[in-house]
Amino acid sequence: MSPNVGYQVKCILVGGRGTSENAKKLLAYGVDEVFVYEHKGFEGFKADCYTDAVADCIALIKPSSVLIGATSLGRSMAPRLATRFHTGLTADCTTLDIRENTDMIQIRPAFGGNIMAQILITDSRPQFATVRYHVMDRAEKVENPTGKITMCKVSDDMVKSKIEILSTTEILRQKSIEEEDILVVAGRGVRSEKDLAICRELAKALGGQLAFTRPMVENGFGDTSRQIGLSGRTVRPKLMITCGVSGAIQFTSCMTGSECIVAINQDPHALIFKYANYCIVDDLYKVVPKLTELIKNGREE
Repeated sequence: MSPNVGYQVKCILVGGRGTSENAKKLLAYGVDEVFVYEHKGFEGFKADCYTDAVADCIALIKPSSVLIGATSLGRSMAPRLATRFHTGLTADCTTLDIRENTDMIQIRPAFGGNIMAQILITDSRPQFATVRYHVMDRAEKVENPTGKITMCKVSDDMVKSKIEILSTTEILRQKSIEEEDILVVAGRGVRSEKDLAICRELAKALGGQLAFTRPMVENGFGDTSRQIGLSGRTVRPKLMITCGVSGAIQFTSCMTGSECIVAINQDPHALIFKYANYCIVDDLYKVVPKLTELIKNGREE
């Protein structure tokens, strides 16, 4: 169990109009203080401007650790901040812990996923880390929030950018695999794009989505938005069924938070069985269609 170092949890929000209203939502989760940088110049993410604002706040409150979401925006801003404060940054952490002396243990796969490295920044502060979505449990709301919102001054220099936004287009919102409760994952055991149909049919019968391992995406069977793993997404569905997935650490480190894992693989020594709640050692080409049929018949009854 991690020690309680007694530090407060503070948040930084940067954005255009409405940012302060969003800050109020955070107070319900027990944060001690939310620093808000709100200005029309922050509308549309600009890495240089957002870095200036967050750096201003970090210099003011001097935190021990700074956690940033490992999103495309977070990955753009985090190294800029670490460079400014002459300290270290660990990217795409899958686990975090802390020592009594406040050294943060930042854990992530390394050397091609062959080891889980424990990285520490002992000689400088703050400690920076980007953290993948779904790595942590969602904070629970508190009954009587006591946190406060602090509106921070935004200078003219802070919103000056070398980046010019020429146009913006709203992307059609679709449910991502990170938000999905049921996933069927196709691995290298699925031999061709045509054979994906049986996995897709199972996902449809369950009311979930089809996802892929990295080799499948590299072979052109799927796209990166549905890829699970270190170079893809981290997921925590209620049910995951893997079909022909070997269980390399690059994949398993990003799905072990799943509530129920069913693994189908004809290799009895496949690594995926170490993580599965239910192990089916058999040919997926026999199991998956039969499983789909049982699910469909059960719903019809």
